[in-house]
Amino acid sequence: MARSAYRTAGRTGGTSAPITLALDSAGLACSAVVAVGETILSAERVEARHGQAETLLPIVDAVMRGAGLAPAALTLIAVSLGPGSFTGIRVGLAAARGIALATNAGIVGVSNFEAVAAGLSASDRHDLRHILVALESRREDIYVQFFDHACNPVGHPAAVMPAALGEMVSDRIGAAPVLLAGDAAHRAASALSHRADITVRDGSAPDAAGVLLAGLRRRSIIEGDEPQPLYLRPPDVTVSNRWRTSPVGRG
Repeated sequence: MARSAYRTAGRTGGTSAPITLALDSAGLACSAVVAVGETILSAERVEARHGQAETLLPIVDAVMRGAGLAPAALTLIAVSLGPGSFTGIRVGLAAARGIALATNAGIVGVSNFEAVAAGLSASDRHDLRHILVALESRREDIYVQFFDHACNPVGHPAAVMPAALGEMVSDRIGAAPVLLAGDAAHRAASALSHRADITVRDGSAPDAAGVLLAGLRRRSIIEGDEPQPLYLRPPDVTVSNRWRTSPVGRG
């Protein structure tokens, strides 16, 4: 799909409070919310480790009906870009692009790290502690990214083995206090148990409510930008030897 096919997120008909559909299918659940500004009108969440393609669109239909809105009322689509399930990321992006194209709504993508950080409470976000968002990779490693107390990302996201997390954190912030958030926060806390000042924020898994808040923060994206997926590892795809040696597979 050409980038020019989507209206950018900053152009929402001049309204100060866009009507937003926010989607998340990158993590361990599928969720969607409809909101006016930051006020959520309708929300749905289904635990869905697999089967996001079958789960997401019925959730979208349910939140739109719950909000009592027609699709044409939407002015902004916010979608999670990952990291997370390869299939879930692609399903969410495809749904967001399709809905944006059909409704002429703006579209903005945010990482699941940003969604978690944006969903933290005001006291968490205005504390002087460093914030480390830790997300499940469905493997032994943990996806992590630092944020400052204003929820601005600090450094790049990374996939880190638990045994190496302590050194990474010490190199970044020394012995300073740290708030751990995300669906891998407790795993990260175990790896950082030697540190003196750690706080774990329960119930901070990425979801569409956080995508909404992060999307509203980033709605003035550059004209023509199209959200791109955030992968921190290649997809778990195995190509058979038969395919590799076929004329098509050799390409």
